[in-house]
Amino acid sequence: MSISFFPWPKQLTQPFFEDMDEWPELTMTQGLNVYEEEGNVVIKAAVPGIPENKLEITYEDGVLHIYGMVQDSEEEKKRKKVVYRKQMISSVDYTTYLPRPIDSDKIDAEVKDGIVTIKAPIAEAAKPKKIMVKKAIKK
Repeated sequence: MSISFFPWPKQLTQPFFEDMDEWPELTMTQGLNVYEEEGNVVIKAAVPGIPENKLEITYEDGVLHIYGMVQDSEEEKKRKKVVYRKQMISSVDYTTYLPRPIDSDKIDAEVKDGIVTIKAPIAEAAKPKKIMVKKAIKK
């Protein structure tokens, strides 16, 4: 039994986070920059410790996906006992929509100092076009 001293609407008295399934998932992407420069869409992403041969970059339907993972382990044994063990796993997984249509046949990517730089030329159909204005003909 609940006792109410004020005639509050039911919507205000329900718990605020009652249906968590309806709330969108909040994600944060650090280390990813997307901008336009000189007719290209440029994407820079932090990929610390991941060499170029361990990166997988795909583009489909306006979505760019960057994935990379590297594993390293080291173990030292003395007299059949482990005295030192080290394991390092480093991974990145970025997915972003590109702001403009691009020419997917001319995408270029390179890694330098832990940053992958991807340059994709903006598609000709997406570039601004100048429209000529004509004088109307009187009838």
